[in-house]
Amino acid sequence: MAKKRRERREVDNISAELTKKETETKDGAHITGPAYSGGGSARVSLLILLAIFTCAASVMYLVYRNFPELSDDEKDKMIIPKDMDDAKALGTVLSKYKDTYYTQVLVAYFATYVFLQTFAIPGSIFLSILSGYLYPFPLALFLVCLCSGLGASFCYMLSYLVGRPVVHRYLTEKAQKWSQQVDKHREHLINYIIFLRITPFLPNWFINITSPVINVPLGVFFLGTFFGVAPPSFVAINAGTTLYKLTTAGEAVSWNSLAVLGVLALFSILPVCFQKKLQQKLK
Repeated sequence: MAKKRRERREVDNISAELTKKETETKDGAHITGPAYSGGGSARVSLLILLAIFTCAASVMYLVYRNFPELSDDEKDKMIIPKDMDDAKALGTVLSKYKDTYYTQVLVAYFATYVFLQTFAIPGSIFLSILSGYLYPFPLALFLVCLCSGLGASFCYMLSYLVGRPVVHRYLTEKAQKWSQQVDKHREHLINYIIFLRITPFLPNWFINITSPVINVPLGVFFLGTFFGVAPPSFVAINAGTTLYKLTTAGEAVSWNSLAVLGVLALFSILPVCFQKKLQQKLK
């Protein structure tokens, strides 16, 4: 009898140990490698991004289809500009139809600019210059700022939807450190966004993609982008008034304009510096 009891206790202990190990494994206590679900999440994120891009490209196709009928030569010029020659050729076509088909041209310009910004596709700088050639300065400036703000915000949301889960899964410690740094300066985030938009320290696509990862609010991000891109856009639009005298995008920026941008960037960050000094004195 005693022998049977001992055997029964041993069986119960083994069963309990196995149950404990299964529970720990499910909870992830002993899992050292990346879980399979992470790969699944990455694939799902990629599929979502591909679906969104396909929908956006379809919208662009519809915009193009509703554009006035073009000749074969004009169709060849209707491309996303990669240099000033492309921008000049595109400007020739759009200016020809702008007065007669004002709404179609404006919608095409707006949709193309937002599309480029949303998916971080190069070419928006040439559209900014082109706006100064096509439209009056106040309208051109508002249009570029609005397109930049909306396009960057859509890119922000794409990064939040697709990139943020991946970063938090595989770069957890870095994401936490970035978020902690943002939390320290949360009341001045709009100043930092404006400063980064004016200055060339970080590329715009990098700011768009990383902002949701470090928990920058979307409203602050949009406003900071809208007002932050205004000074550089001012320079580009002003250069667009003499579009056909330009040979490269670099000619749109002079030393005087760089000095003005530097001063504006300094003004955008001054409130932060003054408040920090004031807080130090009060302590």
